[in-house]
Amino acid sequence: MTELGRGSLSKMKAHLDAPVQYAFRLGDEEVPVNPLVGKHLRLEYLGAIHCTHCGRKTKTSFSQGYCYPCMQKLAQCDICIMSPEKCHYDAGTCREPSWGEQFCMTDHVVYLANSSGVKVGITRASQVPTRWIDQGATQALPILRVATRQQSGFVEDLLRSQVADKTNWRALLKGDAVPVDLLAIREQLFDSCGSGIADLQQRFGLQAIQPLTAAEVLDIRYPIEAYPAKITSFNLDKQPLAEGTLLGIKGQYLMFDTGVINIRKYTAYQLAISCTPQAAS
Repeated sequence: MTELGRGSLSKMKAHLDAPVQYAFRLGDEEVPVNPLVGKHLRLEYLGAIHCTHCGRKTKTSFSQGYCYPCMQKLAQCDICIMSPEKCHYDAGTCREPSWGEQFCMTDHVVYLANSSGVKVGITRASQVPTRWIDQGATQALPILRVATRQQSGFVEDLLRSQVADKTNWRALLKGDAVPVDLLAIREQLFDSCGSGIADLQQRFGLQAIQPLTAAEVLDIRYPIEAYPAKITSFNLDKQPLAEGTLLGIKGQYLMFDTGVINIRKYTAYQLAISCTPQAAS
C-alpha cells in the first residue's frame, strides 16, 4: 500500500464539475479522490480525535468534530443550527453574537433538491452549490432568497408541510434519483403556500423574502463507476479500518465494494489514507 497522507480529517472538499471533483482534507494537506475510483483504498483510524475548534484531545466527537466543552459553548453547535426557527439572537442569548452576525444575519437560500427524492432545504447563499453536492443531489433549484437564517427556517417550516426535508441516505447510495420537474414543483409550492409566504413577507418585509423566479435547475453528476450491491456502513469507532475497491463518491460518502462511509461523520479523527495502484481482485 502507498500512503497518500495522514492527519486530522475534515469533510471532503468538493468542486462542481462534470463529474464533481473531490479531495480529502487531512489537516492542511489535500489529496485528490477522483483518481482513486477503481483502486483499492484504505482508511485507517489512528485512535485519536482532536477538537476541530480548540485542538483538545477528546474520546468522543460531538456535533461532527468538537469536544464536549466546545459543543456546549459554540454558537455553531447550538440547537438553532439544526432548527433555525429557534434562533434566539433577538432575545440577547446568542452564544456568540459576532459569529451569529457573520453567519446567520446574512442572505440564505431556500432550495429544492433531488437526492433520494425531492426535498426542501436552506443554506447560506455563499454555500451554493456546495451544500447540494454534500447532500448528493443530482438536481437542485434555488427558489427563494431570504435575509436571515431564522427567516429561512420559517420559510422551510412552511414548505415542508408540502414536501420532505430529509434525505434517505440508503436510497441515495443505491442509485440516482429519478429526474423530476423542479420548476413545476416550485410553482406548485408557491401556489399552495402563497398565503403563508405573503404573511412572512408582511412580518419581515417584502425585500426579506424574494422569489428567485429566474433561477434554473442545476444538474449534478458524481464520479461513480458502480453502486454497491449492499449498503453496509463502516464504523471506525468499532473497527479502525475501512477498505475495499472504491466504486464511487456521492455527497460526502465513499462507496466501496465492501461498504460505505460518511466522511463528514469522522471530522477531526486522525486518519491515514493509503491505496494500491490496481483494484483489489
